Amino acid sequence: MNTLRFTAETVADGVLERDFTVDGIAGNSDDAGIPGVLWSPDPGTYRAPLVLMGHGGGNHKKHPAMAGRARRLVDGCGFHVAVIDAPGHGDRPRTAHDEREIAVMQRAMATGEPVGPVVVRYNAHLAERAVPEWRATLDALQGLPEIGTGGPVGWFGLNMGTAIGVPFVAAEPRITAAVFGQHWPEALAEQARRITVPVEFAMQWDDEHIPRSSALELFDAFASREKTLHANAGRHKELPRFEADSAVRFFARHLGARGTAASAGRAPGVSAVTAG
Repeated sequence: MNTLRFTAETVADGVLERDFTVDGIAGNSDDAGIPGVLWSPDPGTYRAPLVLMGHGGGNHKKHPAMAGRARRLVDGCGFHVAVIDAPGHGDRPRTAHDEREIAVMQRAMATGEPVGPVVVRYNAHLAERAVPEWRATLDALQGLPEIGTGGPVGWFGLNMGTAIGVPFVAAEPRITAAVFGQHWPEALAEQARRITVPVEFAMQWDDEHIPRSSALELFDAFASREKTLHANAGRHKELPRFEADSAVRFFARHLGARGTAASAGRAPGVSAVTAG
């Protein structure tokens, strides 16, 4: 049984930010549970679609990129947006395996060796751990009256967020649209072939780590009848900021308009929700 506990909340410029922890995830060894954050339109009691976001490698749930994208989705669409820390990231401890793989990546970058094979291998390991956590988190979030079950759910994740998101979306029928990008096809192409929901995919044409052919191979693997490729000039870290605005428009098309008041209001302060 997964329990979602709100542990803190703040409101700024009409956006409610609530920290939460998900406990009771089967097979998870983190005694402190899985930490996450949920952004909502203030006061947070409106029934609206949910977007789940996966952060990039080396980042965390409240990284400026996550907070900025969440605010765009809350302000622009009235959606709820949730992020959890990936294994070994943010407020979660690293395992010995995490430390070894990170050290290998750092050596490869320092010596100019290709980093792709290391990233693909390590991200696949993280995805095996993260996908069950995301499914349990979605269960718990749908126990909130302002989200509920049966409503549309999107996935938004680039880089490591794609490495975790592709197997998650392939396994999770509740996801109705997804934004991916900037990853290699190895370990993901087979799962991408099981994804049929609308997809928007971003790549950098001059990416120094991910060859064009690799990015195009992953895009081509998606079985979605509606999929859009956004290819921008520039290197790996030069993805234009306007791609975040494009993602907002994409989710607005596929998840629907602003929500309505939920049947139950939000209790003040710290609260808990349990999902079976």
